[in-house]
Amino acid sequence: MSDTPRFPPLMAGVAAIGENDPFETACAMAVRGCEGGTVVHKVQADRLRAAIIFAPEVATEKAIAMLPLCGVGFQNAVGALAPPEVAVHLDWSGGIRVNGAHCGRLRVAAADAVTDQVPDWLVVGLEVPILQTECDPGTNPDVTALYEEGCAEVDPAHLLESWARHCLVWINRWSDEGNAPVHAAWSGLLQGIGETVTRAGICGTFLGADERFGMLIRNGETTHLVPMSNLLGESE
Repeated sequence: MSDTPRFPPLMAGVAAIGENDPFETACAMAVRGCEGGTVVHKVQADRLRAAIIFAPEVATEKAIAMLPLCGVGFQNAVGALAPPEVAVHLDWSGGIRVNGAHCGRLRVAAADAVTDQVPDWLVVGLEVPILQTECDPGTNPDVTALYEEGCAEVDPAHLLESWARHCLVWINRWSDEGNAPVHAAWSGLLQGIGETVTRAGICGTFLGADERFGMLIRNGETTHLVPMSNLLGESE
């Protein structure tokens, strides 16, 4: 495992201290007025945790695109470092699947949940297990870690660096082209389409996502929209 992660221009790394959670640390730093592009991280042999602080220039309902964008960035990062047979997919709410099993998550928080106003800050956090330490591999086949899925040679620090680089590429593309390219890439990774889901008290068939990444749920003859900004209240 390499010592100090290196980040691309416009990003700066800050190691979380002690047992502090990088996501919570990033939110606290953002409240105090930290620069956008700061990556708070904690790289361990068994787990990678990190969070990127954003300083949005658009309303929360548009800035929430950073969650699926960072998911695509993670898939790209794993694709660049892991064997080609390792498949990464994404849950609408931020969950990460590797070869079909749960393997960490992304989550999001913002200064407030007023979706039609520009938030002072927005944070996207990443947490992914490198090794399973709470139970023997295979005990729960629906939960996995990167090591068990053929990523034994993937250095966690290199994965963090790769995630940051790929996220920056997608941020630049999103700034130039809007949601469309992110939506196309993310939709191709989206897990659970066609399955029964319950969100915001609505139960029905998950049809996919609208152009702003909102969940479309078909219930009887009605299609309901659950905005992705609803996830801001589910960041714990």
